[in-house]
Amino acid sequence: YKRTSTMKILIAGDLFISESFKNRQLIDQSVEELFASADYRIVNLESPITANEPKNKILKTGPHLRSSEDTAIPYLKQLHIDMVTLANNHILDYGEQGLIDTLHALEKNNIAWVGAGNNLKEARRPFTIENEGLKIAILNFCEHEWSIAEKNKAGANPLDIIDNVKQIQAAKASHDKVICIIHGGHEYYNLPSPRMQKQYRFYADNGTDAIVGHHTHCPSGCEIYNGVPIIYSLGNFISDWKDVKFKSWYEGYFIKLTIANNGVTNISLSPYFQCKNDIPCLQLMNDDESTEFLKRIKEYSNIIQNPDLLEKKWVSFCKSHRAGYLSMLLSLNRVQGQLLKRNLLPEFFLKKKRLPILLNLFRCEAHKDVTVEIVKQELGDEIYE
Repeated sequence: YKRTSTMKILIAGDLFISESFKNRQLIDQSVEELFASADYRIVNLESPITANEPKNKILKTGPHLRSSEDTAIPYLKQLHIDMVTLANNHILDYGEQGLIDTLHALEKNNIAWVGAGNNLKEARRPFTIENEGLKIAILNFCEHEWSIAEKNKAGANPLDIIDNVKQIQAAKASHDKVICIIHGGHEYYNLPSPRMQKQYRFYADNGTDAIVGHHTHCPSGCEIYNGVPIIYSLGNFISDWKDVKFKSWYEGYFIKLTIANNGVTNISLSPYFQCKNDIPCLQLMNDDESTEFLKRIKEYSNIIQNPDLLEKKWVSFCKSHRAGYLSMLLSLNRVQGQLLKRNLLPEFFLKKKRLPILLNLFRCEAHKDVTVEIVKQELGDEIYE
């Protein structure tokens, strides 16, 4: 006898609900109806649910995000969210206490989670969804950016090819299907890097049945690789950050996967706007808007299918970020950085003999291992990866 049960799983991108959103009517009824049509609903909780305690903030680059329980939880309940993914670069912004508070709030409100825990062993655990005998494993990974769990430290499940494949294979041995949800990619870039594509495809080769990505603050394209759907980025779900000039910040799409014992039988994309208008903040696109949006997603997807064009786009993206990255690598001040951007910086600051040293430290595996460990030691025991 072969089981024929199916399950519709809806997955959304990054959710950051700040205090300014408290008790507001953010979500349009059309979005509520879409979520209600799914059997199971998953969203990426991009910030810890914790008190505003400055002493808990970790040492990091970038902003510290947080939300309070009475602000974030009502929206999760309004959409009947069943589970949140926690493997992302902000979940440890308020340290271990922030994560502990988050897990407590989720547990108290009967919302499951995956991708983080009180230590690395807990963070690696898959979450199992069962429906009429169909067992689906959800795995959640994120890039190494200030949130990674360690043997005896709380945090998120890291993106690591060897460890991730072992997790995928172990989950596949005890489940019918495996879905990997990955937080990674390049902010404000609508395409994956060639490295990302190679890595995600390798996960597909090793037992993953679907891969869904987010983090980039913009939607990306999709591909079906050897029968496995790979969605590289859903875009922001709700992200309270005002006056962003980047158009794609304000748009994204939900993905609904119909999972059966014989695989992913249907994929549905639902485009929406987020924070584009004041009220409601989150609303589905109309037919014309959706048509235009999906046309762009198809263009991104066509590039993803063309290795030469994907590489060309990647090189162009890196060139456009030359000044910013060289400024960080060479520790230039603000004035020097602006001069570099305008190609007015004296050649002295860009001596070729300095750059090969940096390249070797980052590219050579042995040197990278030592470099990372030494910098961590210099920053102190409390630093997170």
